Amino acid sequence: MLAFLTLLAAPAAAKLPGLTVKAGESWTFSLYRGQPVNARKANPSAKPAPGKIHVTVRSMMGTTMTISSANDIGYTYRAELIGAGKKMPARSCTLPADGKLSFEHWPESAEAVRLSDFRPAPKGGNCP
Repeated sequence: MLAFLTLLAAPAAAKLPGLTVKAGESWTFSLYRGQPVNARKANPSAKPAPGKIHVTVRSMMGTTMTISSANDIGYTYRAELIGAGKKMPARSCTLPADGKLSFEHWPESAEAVRLSDFRPAPKGGNCP
């Protein structure tokens, strides 16, 4: 009985913010407080509906990602490559507004890309 009560009192594992997109997958999602929400798998050629973002990750000469947003503003975001038991921050450019496509390529081969921390982009965009 004591073991059962200990399990009930243990804190729940914290869920990491963001969305993990595996190579070969496409997802459409909305943003809430800078984090992806209401994510659902999608067709790779789908266009995002108003207020949505669409992303596809592929293994191609490393890792490639296409992402487009049907929002009125552009965003910067955090991209993290995940693979071989490691996580690695990745450079990402501004996600443009109004459905324009952004193409990202990293020479590292990753099993997935984790997207999080979307913020309004500075005027003129940003590509570190």
